[in-house]
Amino acid sequence: MKIGIIGYGKMGKAIERIALDSGHEIVAILDENDESFDTLKKADVAIEFTSPSSAFTNLKKCIDIGVPVLSGTTGWLGQQPALIEYCKEHDGTYFYASNYSIGVNLFFKINELVAELMNSHTEYQPHVEEIHHVHKKDSPSGTGITLAERMLKHLTNKKNWLEGDSTNSEDLSIYSKRGGEVPGTHSAVYASEMDNITLTHTAYTRDSFALGAIKVAEWLKNKKGILTMSDFMGM
Repeated sequence: MKIGIIGYGKMGKAIERIALDSGHEIVAILDENDESFDTLKKADVAIEFTSPSSAFTNLKKCIDIGVPVLSGTTGWLGQQPALIEYCKEHDGTYFYASNYSIGVNLFFKINELVAELMNSHTEYQPHVEEIHHVHKKDSPSGTGITLAERMLKHLTNKKNWLEGDSTNSEDLSIYSKRGGEVPGTHSAVYASEMDNITLTHTAYTRDSFALGAIKVAEWLKNKKGILTMSDFMGM
């Protein structure tokens, strides 16, 4: 498969290495603000990991040239509804996930089941904790937000997520920490005065995210529409 990479930071370099190890060809590598998108016309799929300020424009350009694109950029999702409408209008292919790790997505599903079970046990107060490296540009992390939003689907006494403490009992708090070179640790905590239940996913390397992105790219080739990890994993 021919892959184009948009964004050549740590994730872009990990994707390049794993794609080549998997027998794929890299036909274009663009920096996040690169204007030479025509080079991506040779690609079967484009993989975009850039920054919140450039993601929307980069993804729109991929749709314009007819290249299926998957993105893992977080912190820009206020613009995603507009991109989805643009993709539909132009019969494009757009795949988004806040985290491409297969393990994280299994963790999301397991925690949804736990949240559903915990919903009637109001003595337990839920919250989300996430830890990332000091270079992380957004807070809370996209993965932390996804974790919280999927909990909210099952916790009827919680209405919104909020970063940090809240005096509103209907808020689900997300606590973010930044330090060192931690790839990503996420926890769903259900705490009572008597005990705690904690589910945690810990990433040891970015390779799990990069490998997941490559697997999605293989699956995405020749598909159309707006797709997510639920479509890819069948859950």
